[in-house]
Amino acid sequence: MINKGELIDNRYKIIRSIGEGGMANVYLAWDTILEREVAVKVLRGDLAEDEKFIRRFQREANAASSLRHPNIVEMYDVGEDNGKYFIVMEYVDGKTLKSLIKKRGALNLTEAIDIMLQLTSGIACAHDSYIIHRDIKPQNVMILEDGRVKITDFGIAMALNSNELTQTNSVMGSVHYLPPEQASGSGSTIKSDIYSLGILMFELLTGTVPFKGDNAVEIAIKHMRDQIPSVCKINPSIPQSVENIILKAAAKNPKNRYDSVSEMYEDLKTCLDPLRFEEKRLVYKYPEHNIENTKTITKLESREIKNQVKELDDAEKGDKKLNIALAVAGIVCVTIVIIGLIFIFVLSIDKTKDVYVPDNLSGLTEKEACKTIEKASLICKVDYVFDPDYEEDVVIKTSPKSGTKIKEGNTVTVTISSFDDTIEVENYTKKKVDTVKAELESLGIRVVTTPKKVTKDDNIEENTIISQSVKEGERLQKTNGVIELVYATLITVYPDFTDGTYTKDLIQQFCDDNKITCTFKEEVDNNFNEGDIILQSRSVGDEVRSGTTLTITIATNSKEESPNTDDEVEE
Repeated sequence: MINKGELIDNRYKIIRSIGEGGMANVYLAWDTILEREVAVKVLRGDLAEDEKFIRRFQREANAASSLRHPNIVEMYDVGEDNGKYFIVMEYVDGKTLKSLIKKRGALNLTEAIDIMLQLTSGIACAHDSYIIHRDIKPQNVMILEDGRVKITDFGIAMALNSNELTQTNSVMGSVHYLPPEQASGSGSTIKSDIYSLGILMFELLTGTVPFKGDNAVEIAIKHMRDQIPSVCKINPSIPQSVENIILKAAAKNPKNRYDSVSEMYEDLKTCLDPLRFEEKRLVYKYPEHNIENTKTITKLESREIKNQVKELDDAEKGDKKLNIALAVAGIVCVTIVIIGLIFIFVLSIDKTKDVYVPDNLSGLTEKEACKTIEKASLICKVDYVFDPDYEEDVVIKTSPKSGTKIKEGNTVTVTISSFDDTIEVENYTKKKVDTVKAELESLGIRVVTTPKKVTKDDNIEENTIISQSVKEGERLQKTNGVIELVYATLITVYPDFTDGTYTKDLIQQFCDDNKITCTFKEEVDNNFNEGDIILQSRSVGDEVRSGTTLTITIATNSKEESPNTDDEVEE
């Protein structure tokens, strides 16, 4: 423990303790050279003699020092002072995201997406520098008063090209946000951070973590085995486009996750677009329990077992002392291995038979086709499409194709020709938005209207359509089609009153017409003519809003009194 007033490296004066972690203690300090507040992270005394921990601590510094991003806490300095290994970082005066969630519970949708956009932007920067955070959790995210997010504690960050990753440090990180591959003993990749971001997003929207248990091992097994709960079922107001991001980020199989955090960031940017609200629930492309990519632990030395469980517990419980005996730890880890092997073995047993998609389905009715498919121990799914080359209610095609060998119980999608349930989209631009909206909605089409501000100079009539999301000539389904219409809403903006064309009376008339309070004041300035408008309090081009105030400054020339040259006569 470092005392108040103590000087680190003859430069950083300790003010007070602000946090304690599994590897280091953090202090608020004063940089006596640059005269600013900083955060100083000092390796815990009981770990300073451990070469492995020292290397990890120094690795944190080397990795984090290269990062420069507005959503990442900046690192200023690193060093050693009389056996004290320290890192000096930007001091963030805020609260952790975890404390915000504990106080408020689930955040609203807009807040959650804004926070996730900032997080993914910062983590993407780290990944571009070949750095994996490996411990993404709300305890390591700071929220400032203005809503900015700062990612901190790259305490177990690793360079992607590092060759020092060992079995014992592969399970570090808080167990509530632990990717399945780390829980099963595999190493970390950028997709491990993506998984943790998905779990964190779930917590933002629900106020709780998806997997809970009586101990770290139980929670880790749930990460490997259990399906993440549906946020749409927990809160039906959350659109499917948002839940799909969580499903993709927090997929068990890394192949089903985003290929990069940047890809997740781009998805977040558009997930609240009304046009995406009708998305279908995400279906994974690859099996969620991918046996080939599952790494099992067949042998662990007793010292490694002890360290592995200790690190997992430290990441979840801070700097509390590990109170599990070595024998118990060994039993727990062996249990995980056994469960994992049994689970993999069960998955590897394929008891289903091979069957073939029935032939000669083309031309059958929907009822006839599904009956044939179900007789083959397959599931029939029906899609409808209008095709002028086929009569109504007959099979056009199947997926998979007829004759394809698949497992019994799989789904065969039958495409059935239906009546024409579409319309050809017209060019709606320059038409009144209310008229077009009513016309389309009468056909069952959902219309999203978006206003766009225009001025008189744009020569666009108010409430007319400027653009449309579905192009002219394309077809739109009547029953569940969606189209966005962008229409003009006319606004008035402040002109340049100083251009010489405006008089005091004209300005007053402008203010009266727009219900603005106008104040005139004079200012002595011999560079202008008497009565010239020299300054306006509202910027040119700003939108005019009724009820606001405008101050106009008018030039007046100075009038110096001439000295009295008349002779004075004394009486």
